[in-house]
Amino acid sequence: MIALSLAEITRVVGGQTHDIPDPSVHVTGPVVRDSREVEPGSLFVAFVGERVDGHDFAPAVVEAGAVAVLASRPVGVPAIVVDDVQAALGALARHVVERLGATLVALTGSAGKTSTKDLIAQVLGRKAPTVFTPGSLNNEIGLPLTALSATEETRFLVLEMGARGIGHIRYLAGLTPPSVGVVLNVGTAHIGEFGGREQIALAKGELVEGLPAADAGGVAILNADDPLVRAMASRTKAKVILFGESDEADVRAENVRLTDTGQPVFRLHTPSGASDVTMRLYGEHHVSNALAAAAVAHELGMSADEIAVALSEAGSLSRWRMEVTERPDGVTIVNDAYNANPESMRAALRALVAMGEASRAQGGRTWAVLGEMAELGDEALAEHDAIGRLAVRLNVSKLVAVGGREASWLQLGAYNEGSWGEESVHVSDAQAAVHLLRSQLRPGDVVLVKASRSVGLESVAQALLETGAEGEVAAR
Repeated sequence: MIALSLAEITRVVGGQTHDIPDPSVHVTGPVVRDSREVEPGSLFVAFVGERVDGHDFAPAVVEAGAVAVLASRPVGVPAIVVDDVQAALGALARHVVERLGATLVALTGSAGKTSTKDLIAQVLGRKAPTVFTPGSLNNEIGLPLTALSATEETRFLVLEMGARGIGHIRYLAGLTPPSVGVVLNVGTAHIGEFGGREQIALAKGELVEGLPAADAGGVAILNADDPLVRAMASRTKAKVILFGESDEADVRAENVRLTDTGQPVFRLHTPSGASDVTMRLYGEHHVSNALAAAAVAHELGMSADEIAVALSEAGSLSRWRMEVTERPDGVTIVNDAYNANPESMRAALRALVAMGEASRAQGGRTWAVLGEMAELGDEALAEHDAIGRLAVRLNVSKLVAVGGREASWLQLGAYNEGSWGEESVHVSDAQAAVHLLRSQLRPGDVVLVKASRSVGLESVAQALLETGAEGEVAAR
């Protein structure tokens, strides 16, 4: 964080100092909520969780070098005490970003937020120092902590914003007001909580409603290929830039294809020129993510050639998102188990099929190891059934549905679409899936592992990449 005195922080958050002998002491290290991340000069934020109370760690963090604790009660060591720790953290973040003078880029969407955020950060990072959301820390705690990690040198701050209801994004945008807002898509993720896609669109559009007007530098970057997103142009006073494959998009892709290994290739067109892109990421769905990143970069002064080079060299910065590893025996494991919704599941299945094309002629097979897509509400049965059917239509060689009721719906959809015999199977848990795969995988096979985070299917991918008693080989 930029250096602030304890006195200034106390004023900003509306708190009171306790056991602080010298309020002029500065916080020079990171602001953290995990006691294990404390460094000399840190400010430790004490949250009360369901199982752990951060206040209990106050003496230990000060001993480890923290200059003070942001707390809701006195803790016997230097502390700034406030009524609401979360609100105080947000106020501090707002104060810091106002002092920074950096360009804030915020993005939201039902699918692809983290991958797109990683692309934007890598492209802008070639132009100037950039700080961005680590992983998916996109809520009312993770977002201000990310903003507070910026320094005086930071010129771009790229923030992912998630939502589970109306008003969430408006609140986040109020903590860290962006000048550039990106809306990727409106899908069915969390539809059980929102109640419908129209409600999701209402929530996602809060981002562009809060942008500055065009003459004040506000830019809304919208997906031209998603009607619900494109309609958000009427909800903002900012300059509107459209991205997508539509002819009307300001930043668009032409001649899109996949390499033999499933990596996208396309011609990038921007208002100032065109250039060719060959991505390192896997799956055609990354084209839309790349176009969103390109639109941001173009608006912030990068040329088409600069953007194309950056996109072609960008990789995945976040774990378990189309993480591709080829084992020495020729089996490829695709770990996409961080999360899942119907849109991302369809994209992953298509990527799996594209990746398997090269090895199919030599007898290689495609395996889809899938689990529950959570928070779909009344749409859960239909959406799981549809994914099972899609696996059959795409000619995925083997479907392994892992888990309880929702997994059985995946398998039933495949069965009703014409998958009989051993083409699709339902197993009870991750251990059973690992046992099945270990006994049947052969060189040339490509295995996709994907489910919602709560299912924990990353353990399947990890087990298949570890040396074990059953003759497994280690991943490169």
